[in-house]
Amino acid sequence: MIEPNSELVIDYELVRNNIQVIKSNLSPSCKIMGIIKSNAYGHDLEKATHALDDSIDGYGVVRLQEALKIRESSSKPVLAMQGVYSSDAYDALKKNNIWSVIHSISQLPLAKQYKDDLLFWIKVNTGMNRLGIRLNELDQFEPLFKDSNVLMTHLACADNPEDALNITQFKNFDYAWNQTTKSMQRSVLNSAGAFNFPDQAYDWVRPGIAMYGGIDFPGLKTAMTFRSQIISIQSLDKDERIGYGGRVKTKQRTKIAIVYCGYADGFPQTAIDGTSVIVNSHQSQIIGRVSMDLISIDVTDIPECKIGDWCELWSPNLSILENTKKNGLLSYELMTKMSQRVKREYLNI
Repeated sequence: MIEPNSELVIDYELVRNNIQVIKSNLSPSCKIMGIIKSNAYGHDLEKATHALDDSIDGYGVVRLQEALKIRESSSKPVLAMQGVYSSDAYDALKKNNIWSVIHSISQLPLAKQYKDDLLFWIKVNTGMNRLGIRLNELDQFEPLFKDSNVLMTHLACADNPEDALNITQFKNFDYAWNQTTKSMQRSVLNSAGAFNFPDQAYDWVRPGIAMYGGIDFPGLKTAMTFRSQIISIQSLDKDERIGYGGRVKTKQRTKIAIVYCGYADGFPQTAIDGTSVIVNSHQSQIIGRVSMDLISIDVTDIPECKIGDWCELWSPNLSILENTKKNGLLSYELMTKMSQRVKREYLNI
């Protein structure tokens, strides 16, 4: 161990494998708009574009700047999912052949000026009540009901197939569809929807977190390994307390290892005792409060554990969902909040 550091190892072969799992659940004619917003969910926007160009049919991002960055290296369709709001931005879309979502009546005057120059995804509010055109406003968007454009919506509860809101949204989307030319393309499903409602896939699905292994469906694997090294080992007697606040008291003789990582690296400070980690292929648990730069783990039952050994906080062998389920968190949040001080390594780009 020359100089310890927390590391993020991202394996793009696993991302591509996850995409194949998604595709296997859908009709062969359904296209994949891979969502790589927020720096590809922490997996690096530019590297994602390079690694996935042969695996997906288009890229979805939030900000125009992201779309322009992708256009530098890919000729695939690029969708600015929250739209643009000025004539300069519309000119940039036109110049770089970037598609745009229109989700508000306030966007309509400018959009109509570019209706013959751009491809639009028209987003309908079917019940999520975040972004989207209300059903009683649809008639005003008739100039954009063209075969080249796409009618879309976003599901609020796709991860819970029993939620009645899903049925409401599907019915509302069908109503909206019947107000159009009925020959536009359609897009309804996000990551969870692609698994739970494949019959609603239509022309485009928009998987994001599933590509990175951040939801719980068979065949998907966490594509990033977040790890750091052990820099100290302590042997404690019964009834000794551990870490800030001393929230844990040992119940027996205990061996703990101190891992060179903390909330300044992006590991959640709120992680509770019992959160799983892996050391030397053995599962262990966090014990005591996570601090800025250090995490304590119980290695009493791990043979030959030593300084310099790696501790995996999540990986293909320890799904990120182990952490999120235990701690009431979201895999999206953990993936996107990695500190810049964490060393990055990218495999199979």
